[in-house]
Amino acid sequence: MTVTIEEVIRRSDQGMTEPFICRGDDKQTYFVKGIATTRRSQLSEWIAGNLGLALGLPIAPFEIVEIPEELIISGSSLKLSDLGSGYAFGSQLKADAIELTVSNISDVPAAIQQDVLVFDWWVKNKDRMLTQQGGNPNLLWQPESKELVVIDQNQAFDSDFDETNFADLHVFSRQWSSIFGDLLKPQQYNERFEAALADWDKICDAIPEEWFYIDPEMTIPVDFELDLIYQLLKQYETDDFWTL
Repeated sequence: MTVTIEEVIRRSDQGMTEPFICRGDDKQTYFVKGIATTRRSQLSEWIAGNLGLALGLPIAPFEIVEIPEELIISGSSLKLSDLGSGYAFGSQLKADAIELTVSNISDVPAAIQQDVLVFDWWVKNKDRMLTQQGGNPNLLWQPESKELVVIDQNQAFDSDFDETNFADLHVFSRQWSSIFGDLLKPQQYNERFEAALADWDKICDAIPEEWFYIDPEMTIPVDFELDLIYQLLKQYETDDFWTL
């Protein structure tokens, strides 16, 4: 069942997309990425997020949320035209979580680090960078439970993906040799990729039709072809996938 947004609380001052913090009719609080985020971003979030869940990544719960038009036109000091009415992408807020820092990396189990690194390599997500010099990991850390939370897949399926920069700058780049230098792990991940892609049709069928168009009249298609994305994801079957 689709979550309906009942209240726009404020706009986040964190992140490039500056999502809106909203409350749904399920009483959960969401970071909502609306029309100003771009349709491609919403599509990437939904597809990559679902694939990440299928791989077993600790991704923050997310939903396709519906924003009533009357909520947008009700009047607010916020620029609600950037949110827009209709369907949007909503990721649940983790109130007890903080941004992962370099000092927290060693607290994350190696297996989870490897899963995140391989996932980002698979979906061509360059937006998980963190070094001693800084960066934006798009990962949260829950200090009390010592659990990682994966967020923000909006930069997945990047056509300008730089493999060298990824290998050097990814937050979990130290795990590179443990995976790509291993004889068995690539095959194990290939089997997990195949299992995740078994849900492809189900993932795509759930996407709102309006997300495939730039304009409200749905006359200008978004530069995002599902067939090409699927072909990109199937590259794990090639010999080049596991080499830099």
